[in-house]
Formats: sequence, C-alpha cells, structure tokens
Amino acid sequence: MNDTPRHPDGEPWQWAEPVWRHIVGRARAGRSLRPPSWPDGARCAVAVSFDADHETIPLRDCDESPMRISQGQYGARQGVPRIRALLQRHAVPASFFYPAVAALLHPGEVRGIAEDGHEIGIHSWIHERNTVLSAAAERDLTLRAADVLARLAQRNPVGLRTASWDFSVNTLTIIRDLGLLYDSSLMADDDPYELLDDGTPSGIVELPPEWIRDDAIYFNFARFSALRPYTPPSAVEEIFRAEFDGAWEEGGMFLLTMHPHIIGHRSRLPLLDRLIGHMKQRGGCWFATHEQVARWCRDHA
Repeated sequence: MNDTPRHPDGEPWQWAEPVWRHIVGRARAGRSLRPPSWPDGARCAVAVSFDADHETIPLRDCDESPMRISQGQYGARQGVPRIRALLQRHAVPASFFYPAVAALLHPGEVRGIAEDGHEIGIHSWIHERNTVLSAAAERDLTLRAADVLARLAQRNPVGLRTASWDFSVNTLTIIRDLGLLYDSSLMADDDPYELLDDGTPSGIVELPPEWIRDDAIYFNFARFSALRPYTPPSAVEEIFRAEFDGAWEEGGMFLLTMHPHIIGHRSRLPLLDRLIGHMKQRGGCWFATHEQVARWCRDHA
C-alpha cells in the first residue's frame, strides 16, 4: 500500500504537514561525502565539466532558425577543439555531458573526447525539460540517451546531469533504476553528499553544481530581450577564482560547469587557461573527472 500523501487542492499554506515534508524529502541531501583526504594528500578536488549542448537548445524549443542553430554548431566547430587542446596542454581530465541528439550530430567528437581519456555523461535526449514530462517519457528519453552515449563512447555512462539542472520528482527513481554512480544536478552543498530518497539513503553520490560556477549565466545574450546580460571575462574569472580559493581553503571540491558554445570563444577560453594555472600554482589540487571524484567519495567518506 502506498501511503505517500497526495498533493491536495488549495494553496501551499493550506497543505498538511506530511505533504510538505514529503515534497521536501523526495531527493534531499543526506550525509556528507567529503572525504577526510583526497588522493595523494591533495588539499582540493577540481572537477571540470562541459555541457556539450551544441544545437539541441533551439531544437528543443522548436526553433528552426539557422542563426540560433549555428550558435550551437560553433561549440562543436570551434569550442570543443580549443577545449580539448587546452585540457591536453594542462594534462587535466574533464567530464563532458552530452544530450544524445548532440552526440548523434557529432559522433566523431564524442569518440575523440572519450579516446582522450575524458568522461562522457548523460545530459538528456534533446535538452528537454524533465519537469514538464511524464514519468514514462522522462524514463524513455533517459534510457535512450544512455544507450546512444554507451555506443559512441564504447563505455556505459555512470553519471547524469539533467538538462538545465531540471531534476523532476521522477528523476531519482530513474537514476537508481539505471544503476548510476552519481548525479550532478542538485545544489544542497558545496561538497559531495549522498542523496536521500524519501528519507532513505540511496547510495547515489551527488556532485553539486551551482549557477555561480556556470559560464552560461554570465555570458548568455538574449537577442530580442530588453535585458541583455553580459559579464566581462575578467569578472567571471574573478568569481570562479574566488570559488576555487574557498574550496581550497576548506579542503573541499571545486566543480565548474561550462559550455563549448559559450566558453569556447577567443576572448573567454583564456580565463580557463589562467584559472587552471592559478590552481596549479596554489598546489595540492587533484584534477579528476566527476566519476573519479564520485568513486573516491563513495569509497572513502
């Protein structure tokens, strides 16, 4: 018998206590998984990631504009080659999260990144918004995406990042059914933690991102909007550096999310180059994929 409280009619202030407790507890932060030490005595774990959305955002929005689609293609045509060269120069591993449609449009890119030793993770089918999908639709799209990435990368993905970090009430169940090691969509901490599923430890490692450690919020440009936000690369570098310095001081994790079609421009990628140089100069950094961080935390916390 399912005794889960049903969502009642009425306003939130009219909900019974079991209802709001159930809503808050669906995918809640459990025990901290920050380990007492990082590999080889490192002081800080650095997890660099790229969401390779490419053309999928306009496709998701039924936007057939060649201009909008070309902006996504820039990520594959210029952004990814520059990023791969930078990572190779610094000998830094990274995690690349792909919508399956982006991977199918650029299969050679996915294979090449995997051959470089980087991780390929799940990032939706076509950058869909999970919270507007039925449970069946979200499950079908996630499983299909996992199959596509496994075939192209020649290795089963072990982690998921929901598109736009749009984690639905059904996402955790799908993650558990897939047997994934980790998720990287929720934001309850700076450091890794275990996800609770309705109060029960799930065994799933959460590697929390944050909007302030994401390039998109600073550089996105809305063509037909009255608001046209743009932050100079120097200011973004200052924010990212401050976030890293805080993680280093606390002995925690610094997780950075970027997008090839955004960070990959000539004026922006140098900030990542300088940031990595700053990390290496401080010393004591363990550069690792999300999978490596999740496994270490699971096994050593």
